[in-house]
Amino acid sequence: MATLSVFLDVPLVTETDVALDVYRADPSRKKVCLGHAGCQTDQGDEPWIPPVVQRVLLQISQDPTLDHEYLPRLGMEAFRRAAMELLIGKENHALLDNRAGAVQTVGETGALWIGADFLRRWYKPNHSAQATVYIAVSQLGYLGCIFQVAGFTDIRTYHYWDPVNLTVDTEGLLEELQNAPEGSIVSLHAPEEMGLTPEEWEKVAAMMEQKQLFPFFNIEAQGLASGNLDRDAWALRHFVDKGFELLCAQSFSRIFGLYEEHVGNLIVVTKDNETLIRIQSQVAKQIGMIWFCPSSLGGRVIAMVLTSPALLYEWKQSLQALVKRIMLIREKLKEKLRILGTPGSWEHLTTQSGVNSFIGLLPSQVEFLAKHKHIYLLPNGQINICSINSKNLNYVAQSIHEAFVSSNGRDSTDSDDTMIQTVPRIKWQSEIVLNK
Repeated sequence: MATLSVFLDVPLVTETDVALDVYRADPSRKKVCLGHAGCQTDQGDEPWIPPVVQRVLLQISQDPTLDHEYLPRLGMEAFRRAAMELLIGKENHALLDNRAGAVQTVGETGALWIGADFLRRWYKPNHSAQATVYIAVSQLGYLGCIFQVAGFTDIRTYHYWDPVNLTVDTEGLLEELQNAPEGSIVSLHAPEEMGLTPEEWEKVAAMMEQKQLFPFFNIEAQGLASGNLDRDAWALRHFVDKGFELLCAQSFSRIFGLYEEHVGNLIVVTKDNETLIRIQSQVAKQIGMIWFCPSSLGGRVIAMVLTSPALLYEWKQSLQALVKRIMLIREKLKEKLRILGTPGSWEHLTTQSGVNSFIGLLPSQVEFLAKHKHIYLLPNGQINICSINSKNLNYVAQSIHEAFVSSNGRDSTDSDDTMIQTVPRIKWQSEIVLNK
C-alpha cells in the first residue's frame, strides 16, 4: 500500500495579501489590521453596514410571499437593470439602444473571472494570436491569477503610481499604453485606486482608442471616492460615450456592506444589440458550467434599495457620511505625522481618495510594523483608510513614525533611489495560482 500522498507535489501558496490569520492569532491588545478588504466602523473590527440595508434584510426575512426558486442564469432582472443604470446612467445611449447588458455574478471575483474567460475564448484582435493583458502593478497578484488561470500567457504590468513623488504618473501611464501591442486588454480600476482626473481619463481613452486597446473596468466602490455616484462613474461613462466596446466588473460588497453575500455584476457594452445577445448566450453557457445561477438575497436587497426613491436617498446619505469620515481620517493622520516630524511630505494622503491609499512605506518598513508594532498591511504599503479609527489613530501614526526613523526602516538621509520599489516592466510569467 502506498505511504505517500498522490498530492505530494502540490505547492504551498504564499499569501500576497495581508495575512489575516496571523493578525487574528496575534495576542497583542494593540494589534491593528490596515488591510481589511471592506469598510470598518469607527468602533474597530466591525464591518460598516448602511442602516437601510439592515432594515431591508429584516423586511425580506419576514416576507411570506418570497420563494427560494432558482434564478435565471444571467441573474435577477431587477438587480441587473438597476445596477447597470447606477453605473452607466439611465439615459445613456448604449442602454437606450439595447447594446449594453449585465450579468449577475458571484461577487466581483466572479465578474472578473467570467469576463476573463470569455475574452480568452472569443476576443482575438488579430484573428490569430492571443491578446496581451495589461494589469496595474498593485492589482497584479489578484487579477494576474485570474487572467492566468483563464488561459492568458502574455500578462504585463503597467504603472500609474510614482513611488518617489507619491503621486499619479499620468505621463508614464500614457507612455506604457502607447507602447502596448494593438488590441491589448487593459484592466482599469476606477474611480478610486487610480485617482485620475476627468482630463487625464480623456487622455487615457484617446490613447486606448488610437492603439485599439480593449478596456476591462473594475469598479469596486462607486460613491466612495467622491461621495457622488455619478462623479465616480465618469470614467466608465466617458469610454461608453466614446463608442468603446468594453467589459466592467461591478462590486457591491463595500458600498452595501453585503460581504458574505458576494454580489457582483458584469456589464457588457457592444456595438449593437445582436452582438450583445450572442455574448450573453455564451456567458449564460459559462455560468451553467460554473455556479448554475447566482443566489438571490444580496441581489434582492440591492434591487429594492436602488428602485425605491426613499431607500435610495437614505443609502446615498450613508455613503456620503462614510466618505466624510474617510476624508477626516486622512486629514488627521497627515496632521499627526506632521506634528511627530515624520520624514517626508504626507500631502499624498489627502490628494488620494477612496478607501485605499498608498501610504509610501517600503517593504522593510511594512515588516517593521508587523514585527515590532503588531500592525499589518499589504507589502506594497497600501492601506485601507477605514481600518484607522479614533481608538487606534494615535498608535498607528506613532508606529509609522517609528518605522521611518528606525534602523529597520528608511532613514531620513537615504537617497531617493532607496525609496523605489522596483517592478520590472517586462512580460510577466511568474507562477501564481488563484488565491482570492
